Amino acid sequence: MPRTARTATPQAFAPAPLGPLTLRNRIVKAATFEGVMPGGTVSDELVEFHRRVAAGGAAMSTVAYLAVSPEGRTDRHCLLLDEATVPGLRRLTDAVHAEGAAAAAQIGHAGPVANARSNRAPALSPSGGFTPMGSRLRAVDVAGIERITEDYRRAAALAVEAGFDSIEVHVGHNYLLSAFLSPKLNRRDDQFGGSVENRARFARTVLRTVRDAAGPKTAVTAKLNMADGVAGGLWLDESVEIAALFESDGALDALELTGGSSLANPMYLFRGDAPLAEFGATLPPAVRLGFRVVGSRFLKSYPYEEAFFLPYARQFRRALSTPLILLGGITELATIESALAEGFAFVAMARALLREPDLPNRMQAGTSTTSLCIHCNKCMPTIYSGTRCVLVADRPGSD
Repeated sequence: MPRTARTATPQAFAPAPLGPLTLRNRIVKAATFEGVMPGGTVSDELVEFHRRVAAGGAAMSTVAYLAVSPEGRTDRHCLLLDEATVPGLRRLTDAVHAEGAAAAAQIGHAGPVANARSNRAPALSPSGGFTPMGSRLRAVDVAGIERITEDYRRAAALAVEAGFDSIEVHVGHNYLLSAFLSPKLNRRDDQFGGSVENRARFARTVLRTVRDAAGPKTAVTAKLNMADGVAGGLWLDESVEIAALFESDGALDALELTGGSSLANPMYLFRGDAPLAEFGATLPPAVRLGFRVVGSRFLKSYPYEEAFFLPYARQFRRALSTPLILLGGITELATIESALAEGFAFVAMARALLREPDLPNRMQAGTSTTSLCIHCNKCMPTIYSGTRCVLVADRPGSD
């Protein structure tokens, strides 16, 4: 008998396994920087943002971005996962659990994406040099790699203590682990540079370390760039090979597939309109003039298409048995169902849930089949004042 929306529960809303977890459905809130952690503290606004997502029906809400090292923060208002932040994060995970959802912690090291001036610490990269905006980068030495790996171990253990059900290791967007994977950014001639296997060594060590620290009751996933969107950067041929190496290590319960570079091409991840004027207005007056000149080269415009990463992600689906989480402008229930039918384990939504945190509930109830998000991307510049959809007048100043 043919399935209809009125007579059967869509596959999207059936319980689903993620490693040791059973999630209530297959819709995950992707990590989006919340911008409501003044001085790196857990605020009421941060707790409420993730509570609303959980109450809205998503199976799991991902807290972004939790730095494992002080210099690995994106800036001084980024949360550092240490003993001081555990009580606040426990309050957040308790609020999410009370709404019936799971909570994930995205952990990582910003590397070359870090704001060195705000952090008052050098921004680290595989090979040093300068960012596209002219900031100096310092090459991390082997001792630094070992120290940061230990920072990941400690952060994973603290995430478990804080009540997180899942840990997502950020290996995308040219943050530090992603930068090591990039042939453009990694010009090392030691055991961490050159071949694909060498460039993947740091990330693989971190993933195994996190897996060991997380224990058997916590899921571990990674967010991996399929393509950097930058000339000379990581591309599908090598990223599929890297994903296969990750799979062979057995440290991951799922892999979330992404792309783009926060360092050089962030719109590759977002697609749709580039909010040049709105982003420029957030910058200090001394910087705005320069941004008017180079801004269109940093925030490039790409046409929006539903599930725009799906053609890339299919390459991974064919090559791997690891459960995959599909990301990339997903707004339609039909697209979710189609992706699951192709064999993807979960879908991750970000902008759609900024616009409507209760979208999963309404999709499940049959009162909505698509998001109202218009992909204007004017949510992007709000990361400095509380990430939100600017089209929703009653939204509090949070993620």
